[in-house]
Amino acid sequence: MSRIGKNPVSISQGVDVNIKENVITVKGKLGELSQVISDGITVKIEDGVITLDRASESRNHKAQHGLMRALISNMIEGVSKGWTKDLELVGVGYRASNQGQKLDLALGFSHNIVLELAPEVKVETISEKGKNPIIKLSSYDKQLVGQIAAKIRSFRAPEPYKGKGVKFVGEILRRKAGKSA
Repeated sequence: MSRIGKNPVSISQGVDVNIKENVITVKGKLGELSQVISDGITVKIEDGVITLDRASESRNHKAQHGLMRALISNMIEGVSKGWTKDLELVGVGYRASNQGQKLDLALGFSHNIVLELAPEVKVETISEKGKNPIIKLSSYDKQLVGQIAAKIRSFRAPEPYKGKGVKFVGEILRRKAGKSA
């Protein structure tokens, strides 16, 4: 991770970065994010570029160095461009619909699953005839989008024989042959 930590992070246009004590705050057109900086990591802002340094060569400081750099980079990209995750529902009778922030999923259980999403996440469902339903999640917070997408996927993870379930768009599943008579 130390090679990642050494790379500088450039600040996009329209993004404001502030450091107070050990908290970095990034504000952009899509929203505002803040992150606590780990002990042993120092953050410097010079000429629209953020550089991170670590206190020692210990294993923990090296890991934190790369982690903090990646988190700050993701925060800057999130408030300027945003993050999206697309999920596909594969299976007969699997449906998805949304009313505002409520996502209604029909995944083959006796009752539909209704999931209340955080206000920071925008959800869109696409249902075309002859195609699998798609759920589009978008937000400025990468961690939140990934967490919600993983939660939705956990309701009915894809099974290895027919591939039925909730999967990420573009995800390649390892398939099994099944029984042969």
